[in-house]
Amino acid sequence: MARSTTVSLVLGSGGARGLAHIGVIQWLTENGYNIRSIAGSSMGALVGGIYAAGKLEVYAEWVLALERIQVVRLLDPAFERTGLFKGERIMGVLRELIGDFSIEDLPVSFTAVATDLGSGEEVWLRKGKLFDAIRASIATPLIFTPFEYGGRKLLDGGLVNPVPIAPTLNDTTDLTVAVNLSGPSELRQPPLPSTPIPDSNVYGQRIRAFIESLHLSKAAAAPESGIFDIASASMEAMQNTIARLRLAAYSPDVTVEIPRNACGFPEFWRAEEMIVLGRKRTAQAFAATGH
Repeated sequence: MARSTTVSLVLGSGGARGLAHIGVIQWLTENGYNIRSIAGSSMGALVGGIYAAGKLEVYAEWVLALERIQVVRLLDPAFERTGLFKGERIMGVLRELIGDFSIEDLPVSFTAVATDLGSGEEVWLRKGKLFDAIRASIATPLIFTPFEYGGRKLLDGGLVNPVPIAPTLNDTTDLTVAVNLSGPSELRQPPLPSTPIPDSNVYGQRIRAFIESLHLSKAAAAPESGIFDIASASMEAMQNTIARLRLAAYSPDVTVEIPRNACGFPEFWRAEEMIVLGRKRTAQAFAATGH
């Protein structure tokens, strides 16, 4: 593999599963791939934007230290009907941690994808403040309030394009790599390889145990699902269908599949496992395609 191989990277939406994007990027950069362009929806926009700003390792260190109670404390109630949380607290923390950047000044081409609440149109955000674009792209219905940006009310990009390949079609890079967070569900995860990160067999055991417990707990809890569970499951089902259609239509050179049940939507305290999973699935995808 030539070390000058350039990549357009497409990072999909999927809540906390998007932490796997960190592992994908780590594997690519460690193996000599040069990421020149990024397009992302929702968590894909967040991780991709932070990488484009050159601060991914800072973010990774922070998110790896997050515990369940800290995730809860990052949420600021909106006290209005358009969403449960304002999202200002988490954006403030990230701005302080990462710094505030203009998209036009980033060393990597970056597109955050959002959805226009009024028209339902897909919106590509390619200029302006980085964290404004990210906040618009992560505005998951019911969870976060819509975000005012450029005179529009914007929602999560995953509503219309959970794997946003289209913004990269005019790129002149060697490869287009898409990360789909809506991959087929798996009841058990195979053991993780021992080479990329030490003690990965331990991580593999933890992931397998989690998948098994998730399967059992969801089956038991299904009759008592509340409004949040139903809304979350509905959005997941919609995104899964759209993701399959987008991938079939655009056929990226390499597709990294992350199982849709690898972790729950809000489980950002599972960063360690998701990062390892992202690395593992990227290695597998590249081995399968020969790139």
